[in-house]
Amino acid sequence: MSAGVRQISCPRCKGPAVFASSNRWRPFCSERCASIDLGAGASEAYRVPASQPVDPTAPDHTASTDPG
Repeated sequence: MSAGVRQISCPRCKGPAVFASSNRWRPFCSERCASIDLGAGASEAYRVPASQPVDPTAPDHTASTDPG
C-alpha cells in the first residue's frame, strides 16, 4: 500500500478497507460486504426508534402539499 492511502475498518466485517477512489465499494472492503449491508437496509434491519408511539389513524403529514 502506498503512503498517504487511508485504511479504515469495513463497517460490515471490520476487516481492512482502503478508503480511496480506487476502492469502488468504499467504505466497505468488498462487493460482498456492500451487498450484505444493502440487503440489511432494504429489509429494514436498520431502524430508528420513534420517540412517541405512532397513531395509525392519524393523517400522514409526510407527503408534500406544495402543488408546484
